[in-house]
Amino acid sequence: MELAPAVRQKVLRFQQLELTEHEIYRRLAQRLEDGENRRILLQIAEDELRHARDWEKITGQTVKPKRLWVWFYSTLARLLGLTFGLKLMERGEERAQRGYQELVQHLPQVEAWIRDEDEHEHQLLGMLEEERLHYAGSVVLGLNDALVELTGALAGLTLALQNTKLIALSGLITGIAASLSMAASEYLSTRAEGTEKHPLRAAIYTGIAYIFTVILLVLPYLLFANYYLDLALTLAVALCIIAVFNFYIAVAKDEPFGRRFGEMALLSFSVAAFSFAVGFVARRLLGVDV
Repeated sequence: MELAPAVRQKVLRFQQLELTEHEIYRRLAQRLEDGENRRILLQIAEDELRHARDWEKITGQTVKPKRLWVWFYSTLARLLGLTFGLKLMERGEERAQRGYQELVQHLPQVEAWIRDEDEHEHQLLGMLEEERLHYAGSVVLGLNDALVELTGALAGLTLALQNTKLIALSGLITGIAASLSMAASEYLSTRAEGTEKHPLRAAIYTGIAYIFTVILLVLPYLLFANYYLDLALTLAVALCIIAVFNFYIAVAKDEPFGRRFGEMALLSFSVAAFSFAVGFVARRLLGVDV
């Protein structure tokens, strides 16, 4: 089939995309035990391969998958979970659908492939079950409480103590004690609710999220001697944690990123600003000079 050069280049890109996605889905399926999820992923992989071969009939040219993409998504799924990796793939499917629409006027058969892509999306949405997402609420609890409490505490301690070592020591003691308290509270709460979540696992997810956040927030005070710089870096780290976590949840659970990110950032920074003011007032009223 004779195609205009621009159309041909676009078809070749889609041919390579389908072949790349085939390889990614196939590798992800190989990591799963026999079951419905594995069967669906293998079916989608076969559909992607069929599409790539259909494109090849049009172009008369063979292409190779993008190995870097294959490695990236396979590694991402291994590190951050199958759900997150597949949801990012799903977003790629949506972009592919928009691109297919542009080719319909040149290649009418593309419409059938669009229907396949829609079916892939519904299959993916229906199949995703992963333990770590069941405990997302516990992670949110640990992250959110640590961000709000510790950014506020560090802001107040920064102005009250004005000594990086003392601030770091106070922050670590406060954070570790609070993480154990939050983990215990999550254990009791989950046990009392009687949900499908395991109380001990929920407590571990909450505690680890809390401690991980504490370490990252306190770290600047252990590295740099200027406590105002440390506070600025701590707030920047807090903002990065909020952004990364909310992006993960937005992708994995199809929730809006902007609203959740804005709420957590506003809450954490409001508490930090208030605590900073409290530290200033307390230092003046109590006459503390460290």
